[in-house]
Amino acid sequence: MTGPHYRDPAAPVAERVHDLLGRMTLTEKVGQVNQRMYGWHAYERADGGHGHRLTDDFRAEVAAYRGMGALYGLQRADAWSGVGFADGIAAADGARVADAVQRHVVENTRLGVPVLLVEEVPHGHQALDGTVLPVNLAVGATWDPGLYEAAAAAVGVEVRARGGHVALVSALDLVRDPRWGRAEECFGEDPYLAARLTEALVRGMRTAGVAVVLKHFAGQGATVGGRNSAATELGARELHDIHLAAARAGIRAGAAGVMAAYNEFDGLPCVASRPLLTELLRERLEFDGVVMADGGAIDRLVRLTGDPVAAGALALNAGCDLSLWDACFPRLAEAVAQGLVAERTLDTAVARVLALKFRLGLFERPYAPAVEPRHAPTVAQPAGARPSDACELSERIARASITLLAHDGGVLPLAPSTRRIAVLGPNADSIAQQIGDYTAPQRPGHHHITVLDGIRSAAPPDTEVTYAPGCELVGGDLSGVPEAVARAAASDLAVLVLGGSSARSGDTTFDTNGAAVVSSADPTGMTCGEGVDLAELGLPDEQLALLGAVAATGVPVVVVLVQGRPHALPDLSGTAAAVLSAWYPGPWGGRAVADVLFGAAEPEGRLPVSIPRSAAQLPVFYNAKDHGYRGYVDQPATARHAFGHGLSYTTVGYAPPRLSRTRVTPDDPALSCRVTVRNTGQRPVRETVQLYVRRRSGGSSWPRVRELRGFVRLDLRPGEEADAVFAIDADTLASVTRDLGLAVEPGELLLETGPSSGATQGVRLVIEPSS
Repeated sequence: MTGPHYRDPAAPVAERVHDLLGRMTLTEKVGQVNQRMYGWHAYERADGGHGHRLTDDFRAEVAAYRGMGALYGLQRADAWSGVGFADGIAAADGARVADAVQRHVVENTRLGVPVLLVEEVPHGHQALDGTVLPVNLAVGATWDPGLYEAAAAAVGVEVRARGGHVALVSALDLVRDPRWGRAEECFGEDPYLAARLTEALVRGMRTAGVAVVLKHFAGQGATVGGRNSAATELGARELHDIHLAAARAGIRAGAAGVMAAYNEFDGLPCVASRPLLTELLRERLEFDGVVMADGGAIDRLVRLTGDPVAAGALALNAGCDLSLWDACFPRLAEAVAQGLVAERTLDTAVARVLALKFRLGLFERPYAPAVEPRHAPTVAQPAGARPSDACELSERIARASITLLAHDGGVLPLAPSTRRIAVLGPNADSIAQQIGDYTAPQRPGHHHITVLDGIRSAAPPDTEVTYAPGCELVGGDLSGVPEAVARAAASDLAVLVLGGSSARSGDTTFDTNGAAVVSSADPTGMTCGEGVDLAELGLPDEQLALLGAVAATGVPVVVVLVQGRPHALPDLSGTAAAVLSAWYPGPWGGRAVADVLFGAAEPEGRLPVSIPRSAAQLPVFYNAKDHGYRGYVDQPATARHAFGHGLSYTTVGYAPPRLSRTRVTPDDPALSCRVTVRNTGQRPVRETVQLYVRRRSGGSSWPRVRELRGFVRLDLRPGEEADAVFAIDADTLASVTRDLGLAVEPGELLLETGPSSGATQGVRLVIEPSS
């Protein structure tokens, strides 16, 4: 072909990058590693409020750097950005505005390098009319990577149809301390479960043609005291043992990038850590994608360096390729001139950004695909992941995530003879409080379903459903309790919907990076979300007071916890006949809850986190080091509900596990493990059979109590039995070695199976040294 070599689509990506990089000025290079502008500042409503036009600020930004590397959040809408339906970009306009941005960059720069359009996709596209999925903690509770992969693909189609290229998705953080406000963004506390869901996320998004940047690298879920963006006390072994599994899985699945976390690790913020971003990520994990800074993180380095030019150089030298909202990276040309960073180091970062653009095909297809997005997708099957799939898949995730924590056996599913139901509690009738943090405003009048709505719709026609909130989530006002008690006393059953909220509003105060600013001196309705960390994990006093007052009526009480973190629970036996957890189940989560309550769906969720008894006993994650601690004097050290726990409406029996071999070697570790599972009750069940490894001897570090290494889901009719079969290989048996690699080490293990981490049976496996 004629023209520059970088324009040849048949040429290898490396050659195209090399050719284009050789043509760039220093200013153009700096422009490619910058993502300084907020996307919602790139457009404004046209005169008369019809359509949108590009702003002078956007045009000036492109001109200043002879291009633009990436533009963050063009279609983001929320209370922090201040974008809503009055001035934002709805689905019908998304592709057109994105194409206008792209066209200006391509047609008004010397080299015509397209811009990456980067969107927040925490649990669905954070844009007006974007489908909202249940939060990641709900995804973890499904234990269903296949379902999540389909949902990720469907959301990816929506993002791509509106012109987006890159999705920022939380996947790498683990809930090691549930006081942390961002617990809802995690798949759970376990590295294996998080790894399987991270793979599914990346595969699904890639199917839709969307590149994924995984947040956050690394260890952000292990900050001291559950304090957002704080230091960690992780050693290298704990980092490798627990916090890198999801990153490894995401990289293998083809993640395009990772975001360097805010937290400090070994004395340095992650974005400034060359040992983390280059020696570990690039060299040991062999990652060749883009490293993006978290919002404003590079500017924070000025406290270390004393000036912004040196701060930008510090991050670039560490291995950061692309900034986010920073003032420091735009001054990298000065850093090169001052000798603080070599131009070849800048070239390496620019090359990674350009390679991503080439791999996405942006030079040949810079504009949005010719797909008509719809803001109200209809019910469809997941195969193919069309835009119409997304709402159905969101509701399926919600239904699969509902976890029955406790049940006296006699209340659920609700009997047809239940004629009067009182639906009570502060989370019974609020869409905003069941969709979680990082969500766009919901379209007024759009048909979303609260728990109250779901129960009213699912109840038989002659059932009377009454409602009273009883109290707010927080605030101490108990004036509504008498009305709630009266409604309960006049009913056959009370459904009490408690929990938390990450709902932001126009009155919320925000930090510079968009985190909510909430304090005891300035309380809001938020009890979870970014910036909302708790010292006490129990349900607020007013909610417990409402529960006690309603239970005192003698009417059976079913507690539904709509929450974004595992609240510490007291012993509710004798108070509540049943307790269900619904991790922020999304806009249609109310129907999912009602389906489980009335038995139209069986409860199949399993805990992705341990439920503590109190904050005082933390940490309570199941896979702690096995030192045989007996517990505190004043309370047990064990969780209220163990990781993996979840009841059903039937009973299930487990036989002991059986191995095809009881002795293996590191060179030949393959075997199979079988366990027979029988439905011994009267209703069907989808049972999640879990496989754990417990080291009894050997290895190069002190063992953990047990570690999840597999799970199989079985559908069993009443009286039916089946074998769950686990293929055991080197990945199943590997542990972190002295040199921080992964290897099968000689010793004695127990392979354990069961319905949760707290109810397992084991069989002995000996790993003999290789001859």
